Amino acid sequence: MEERETPAEGAMREAWEEATARIEIQRLLAVYSVSRISQVQLIFKANLASPDFAPGTESLETKLFAWEEIPWAELAFPSVHWALKHHREVEGRNDFAPFDNPL
Repeated sequence: MEERETPAEGAMREAWEEATARIEIQRLLAVYSVSRISQVQLIFKANLASPDFAPGTESLETKLFAWEEIPWAELAFPSVHWALKHHREVEGRNDFAPFDNPL
């Protein structure tokens, strides 16, 4: 997060910087602690506010994938794996507590 930025505002800014995507935050999905790099990651469920997206200033390419087409071996960070699997676990639901690091 940047100074004077809420977590949701930070998520929206990151979506813009990475994929020029405008998103609508639904709710908090997970809080992951990544101690080896001194990070706490807040992961939100969100929808695209419009179908427009493209590589942002911090990305070389962007693409949407069907679940069956996700290139799992190419995902750069464990927390992306966790978030995708946690999202799938509660897909269509809003009655869940935020997840944390898997065992």
